[in-house]
Amino acid sequence: MENRLKTENSNFTAMMEFVLLGFSDIPNIQWILFGIFLVIYLTILICNSIIILITKIDPALQTPMYFFLSNFSFLEICYVTVTIPRMLMDLLTQKGNISLLACATQMCFVLMFGGSECLLLTVMAYDRYVAICNPLQYPLVMNHKVCVQLVTASWVSGVPVMFGQTCQIFSLPFCGSNTINHFFCDIPPVLKLACGDTFVNEIAVYVSAVIFIMVPFLLIVVSYGKIISSILKLSSARGRTKAFSTCSSHLIVVVLFYGTATITYLQPKPNQSEGIGKLLSLFYTILIPTLNPIIYTLRNKDIMMALKNLATKFLR
Repeated sequence: MENRLKTENSNFTAMMEFVLLGFSDIPNIQWILFGIFLVIYLTILICNSIIILITKIDPALQTPMYFFLSNFSFLEICYVTVTIPRMLMDLLTQKGNISLLACATQMCFVLMFGGSECLLLTVMAYDRYVAICNPLQYPLVMNHKVCVQLVTASWVSGVPVMFGQTCQIFSLPFCGSNTINHFFCDIPPVLKLACGDTFVNEIAVYVSAVIFIMVPFLLIVVSYGKIISSILKLSSARGRTKAFSTCSSHLIVVVLFYGTATITYLQPKPNQSEGIGKLLSLFYTILIPTLNPIIYTLRNKDIMMALKNLATKFLR
């Protein structure tokens, strides 16, 4: 009995630290991956910072739509900063050691920023709904005070839930293997290392996913159903084209982000492949944030015009 207790204690002591495997299964291209992810991270920082800058200084972009877009860009910067710098450090040092506290902190922020992104995308869909379906009431409904309240709610609403979710997961005992087959501390791979019954935690994950992924997604679908219906009623072909172009960028981002997040957090645990999970996480934590500024700038004439004006000022 005494020996068993000593063994258990040594196992629990070992769990004070995890090891993120990351991309150690492909050691020959570690430096190539480091270079690619560094370029991606700098691209995300620069592109989103430019969007924030032009929406602040260009008078033509002082509208609710671009106010939400600048907040979304700032959120994207925060979101990728939680995962990519850590991943770059692991690729550089060839070590993936991460303390229990650091792992819990990373997971908490990933969940909080991810939840905020879901809510902010819903707010942006609501903004487009009011602009297209109720254009006469738009200035009144989407006044500055309401916009600030909606953005604040998007940032704050998920904090207690995601913090509680993280505390619940890290209150579980961890024993046995301490290797996480992932490049950051995400829920599915961490839960696999927990000892004992994780049923309650899995239910909590599903409930949170429904609240922060499925409900917002359904609200966006309803909003766009009404938007498309209103656009099709427009008599002017030019008006229809303009309305579709302002919504299509947001819709592309929604489909990409929600699609991968839904598969990750709502897929039954036994069916989850670690390799597929890592690939999907790579998609929604790195690839989509890289595509977002490109999607929003190249498909938006107002932003392209603001960029040209900014470039002209610098070149004078």
